[in-house]
Amino acid sequence: MTITFHKMHGLGNDFVIIDARRRPVDPSEAQVRALCDRRRGIGCDQLIRLSPSDSADVRMDIWNADGSFAEACGNAARCVAALTHANSIETVGGHLEAVAIEGEISVQLPPPRFDWDAIPLADAMDTHPLPLGWGPLERPDAVNVGNPHLVFFVDDLDAIPLGDLGPGIESDPAFPNKINVNVAQVHDSYLELKTFERGAGLTQACGTGACATAISAIRNRHLISPVEVRMPGGTLHISWAPGEPILMRGGATHVFEGTVDLEALA
Repeated sequence: MTITFHKMHGLGNDFVIIDARRRPVDPSEAQVRALCDRRRGIGCDQLIRLSPSDSADVRMDIWNADGSFAEACGNAARCVAALTHANSIETVGGHLEAVAIEGEISVQLPPPRFDWDAIPLADAMDTHPLPLGWGPLERPDAVNVGNPHLVFFVDDLDAIPLGDLGPGIESDPAFPNKINVNVAQVHDSYLELKTFERGAGLTQACGTGACATAISAIRNRHLISPVEVRMPGGTLHISWAPGEPILMRGGATHVFEGTVDLEALA
């Protein structure tokens, strides 16, 4: 089966986007992994499938590079809005609203959730902070912004070997659905952030990770909204007030379009 795809990225967090609104496409886990493979496939952090929606302009389904399913992806939402001009996007993690502003895309995400069973955690416990630790990383905030995140604040971001620590935290039994891991350093007027994404590893940027980290910074009174979040791939601006939806603004880049034979890959 030969399909058309778009290669896009949001601040270096890259995607293969398949438009299945007119022709259904249901990739297997093996095909997802093959498409995402950077040596034998197209290469990306996440595979995105677009399909019709009864409640929004388009539905977005997300698979991580390891073939696992993801509920939400902020950078992908901006890319989908830029590609399709959709103003509303249905995801498993909730409905998103999008609008183009001065060459960037602003996306509104549902209000965050903080209860232990909304993360979810395996056992009931406080999430602000979470009474757990892994080596130099201790007592994170846990927050669900459509998908689950931990947020650690540290004094020296460069001193944290997140690539080594991330896999163990991601798959800890405390998190039955696994978890995204964010480590941030607070500066005078911005956050510096690195993210180990569930199912993808270290990425250049994570939109939902930036949202979760900005929310935690606001709750901990490190910074006030709007929060500038700087990641290896670029910068996002996050606005949030308690009880309100989340606003995320940043760029989205179209790299190229092509075709691929799914059966030939897997």
